[in-house]
Amino acid sequence: MNIANIKTIYFIGIGGIGMSALARFFKERGARVSGYDRTETELTLRLAAEGMDIHYADDSNLLDQKAELVVYTPAVPADHGELNWYRQHNYPVFKRSDVLQWITESMFAITVAGTHGKTTISTMIAYLLRETGYGCNAFLGGIATNYNTNYWGNERNVAVIEADEYDRSFLKLWPDIAVLTAMDADHLDIYGDITALEDAFVQYTRNIKPEGTLWSKHGLKHGDKLQAAHKHTYSLQNDAAGAYAGNVQIRDGGYDFDVHGPGWYLPQLRLNIGGMHNVENCVVAISVAKQLEIDDALIRQAIAGFKGVRRRFEYIVRNEQVTYIDDYAHHPEELAALIKSAKTLFPDKRCVVAFQPHLFSRTRDFAEGFAHSLDLADEVLLLDIYPAREKSMPGVTIDTIAGLMANPNHTVLSKEGLVRYAATAPLELLITAGAGDIDKLVIPIKEAILDRIKQAQDSEA
Repeated sequence: MNIANIKTIYFIGIGGIGMSALARFFKERGARVSGYDRTETELTLRLAAEGMDIHYADDSNLLDQKAELVVYTPAVPADHGELNWYRQHNYPVFKRSDVLQWITESMFAITVAGTHGKTTISTMIAYLLRETGYGCNAFLGGIATNYNTNYWGNERNVAVIEADEYDRSFLKLWPDIAVLTAMDADHLDIYGDITALEDAFVQYTRNIKPEGTLWSKHGLKHGDKLQAAHKHTYSLQNDAAGAYAGNVQIRDGGYDFDVHGPGWYLPQLRLNIGGMHNVENCVVAISVAKQLEIDDALIRQAIAGFKGVRRRFEYIVRNEQVTYIDDYAHHPEELAALIKSAKTLFPDKRCVVAFQPHLFSRTRDFAEGFAHSLDLADEVLLLDIYPAREKSMPGVTIDTIAGLMANPNHTVLSKEGLVRYAATAPLELLITAGAGDIDKLVIPIKEAILDRIKQAQDSEA
């Protein structure tokens, strides 16, 4: 399908982070965009303010009968009324991944896949291309803090796309430059086992266009099976990789470092966001920018100004009394990296982690891993499992994780209880983590912390 000819498009699940980026893409190109989502959110309100017609009831009387293209997310249930109405009336109905496939076929495509880090890396790459004046169209799985959006367009025929492994959708993409970050077990409700997931990531590299390039994390399994005309690896500090960081210094909640690449060297970089894993993410983002022959001075200046991604090691409160970090971490490896990085940056602060598991199936599959990761914290506050698209599973509750923890200093709290805790406990370093709706507590927790600090200061005065 020629996406340039689409003038009227309808999205089922328009408020999803990936779907909303596509909606913005078509809106920017002059199409009439409308859609359905289950609930009103900050993102759907912004889309409506940008001129998109959105409703929140599954009602065929509300859909756009003049739609030339209907796009849906795989998270939409098979019995969805509007989706089936369009199918029964023979409209062109496609998944989000199909549209991204057409984009990668028609543009120079840079795609980022992997079970961890893909949102931050794709945002870093797109940010670098935008800030340095190179230009790109960005389709991101998170909100870039610098621009407060998950999409932006440009006349240059280049696309940076977060490649999602859920529902195998990333296997439809055709990248010119592909990044592969990790192949840890996840989405086993889709793949069944780790072998099938790893096979899918190998297949992802087989879709790289002729003369294309792969940047994969050093030490990944099946490295010999990964395919591309040009293959490079990257690492945090392992000099056996093609690109790696050197001389890493922690300073003021961020990092100073150099990057060594294949045939090049870029010294004196400054990253002003937390998380040692973000230095590694920076290594591959810079490597892609260098491959595109972007000037060193422009890269260095841009990296220093990068503010990160919403809910990726995001500083919510950062003062002498309290550091409060919010993060999307919803996998044991992500959670461990988050806690380790925070404790390394703030070694003298007592680390309290509030965690909300995402999905019953993920909790069942990774309960032991979650427990071990959470044991790294000084104190753990556990919220009930966020079900998302799933129904409850017998025997799978928040106590499944709690019962496996070695750290006895853990408590199961309600959402209201977590806010009350933030208002009363003598916090030094607080982390909220999870991919459910724990993010709706961030502002109440922030306000509770700041109110408590103000009250303490007033009483001292």
